[in-house]
Formats: sequence, structure tokens, C-alpha cells
Amino acid sequence: MGINWFKYSSPQAFYPLAGKMIPWFSAAALGLIGVGLYIGFFVAPTDFQQGDAYRIIFVHVPAAWMSMFLYVIMAAWAGLGLGLNARPSFMMAQAIAPTGAMFTFLALLTGAMWGKPTWGAWWVWDARLTSELILLFQYIGIILLRASIDDLRRADRASAVLALVGVVNVPIIYFSVRWWNTLHQGASVSMTASPKMATTMVTAMLVMTLGFWMYSFAVTLARMRCVIVERERLPSWGKNPSIQEVAEAR
Repeated sequence: MGINWFKYSSPQAFYPLAGKMIPWFSAAALGLIGVGLYIGFFVAPTDFQQGDAYRIIFVHVPAAWMSMFLYVIMAAWAGLGLGLNARPSFMMAQAIAPTGAMFTFLALLTGAMWGKPTWGAWWVWDARLTSELILLFQYIGIILLRASIDDLRRADRASAVLALVGVVNVPIIYFSVRWWNTLHQGASVSMTASPKMATTMVTAMLVMTLGFWMYSFAVTLARMRCVIVERERLPSWGKNPSIQEVAEAR
């Protein structure tokens, strides 16, 4: 007998399911990030040009990937919410935004740490760096816009529209090194070409990326549960005593 996954589109059904999944994703995230850091910092060879300073890319590159991936996913949920008037979709978009902002900030921070020994400057107004900074402002703008509107449905729709409009920046970030003459190096890992780095380097980067995905699932589900509890207490949303009881018992 198959599982009826559609029933989990209800916040009341999704809440306990998320609680069961969080520990598994958290454990996977800790294990994968630990393995990725070990391979990247202790197993991968030293770069012949940049020395050991290049090792920051094992955090920087996966964080940059996640910043773009999560924005697209957030915008997709927001678009689904607009198209179907689905409240859980708006909630998922709301839950993803802070994690995306965190990865964007981490990408910018580690990029500055890598840029100082490589370029001799913490920051340059490079096309990719600037567009990534704009992405951080987009995340922050979506979060603040939602928080500034008291009416929940208006907040959902306004932030969803802003998220969808901002999607145009994601391909700009990705293709900026091709479209403009920038200091930022091109992609070292591509789906259409063989890697330009050692196998252990690629392995560390991919393991870290998978670990970041597991972390994103864990914290998004945890935040989703908080959003459900918060919204269930609002008269305009409708209360569910069972969820409130579960939340208060934690």
C-alpha cells in the first residue's frame, strides 16, 4: 500500500513529519560536513599557485552554490503559493529565506578571506562579488518586507512577488565571469567539462555541498515548524490545538 504524500501538504500533518526528519538530516549534515572539511583541509594536496590559502574554497564554493540554489527553490515555492494560493508554499518560502541569506553571507565572507591573499584586497567591485552582494540584499529585503506587513496574506504575496522578480539575478551571478572581464576565476567544476582540479579537491567540495544541503533541510524543517506554530496562533490563520500542545510540550 503506497503512502499518500499529498496529506502532508497540510501544516497539521507536516508538523510531526518534519519533527521526525530533522534529527536524520542533522546527523547527516554533521557527518558530511566533518568528512568534507577533513578531506579539504588535511587530505587534498596543496595548490601549486595559491598554497594552502586556497583551502577556503571548500567552504566558499559550496556556500556560493547554496546561496543560488536556495534562492531559486525559495522563489519556486513562492511562485507555487501565488499560483495555487497555497499557504504551505508561502510558509516554506518563508522558512528557506534566512538559510539562503546565511549561505550568501558565508560565501561573501569566505570570498573576502580568499581574496586577501590572492588579490591583495578583501573586496573589489567585481561583477560576481557585486551580484552576490545584491543577492544578500534580496534575501534581506524579502525577510524585512514580510516582517513589515501585518496582514499575513498580503505579506505572503508581496514577498513572493519580490522573490520571483529577483530570480533574474541568479543567472547574472553564474554567468558574470563569462559576460564581463572579472578578477573572479571561472568555474573549476562543471557538468559539461572535466574538473580542473585534483579528484580529492572535487570530492571534498561535493561532500561539503551535500552536507550543506542536509543542513539546509534540517534548519528549514525546524523553522517551518516554528512558522506553523506561529501562524496557528493567529486568528486570521486558524488555530489548531494539537499543534499548540505539541509546541508547548517541547
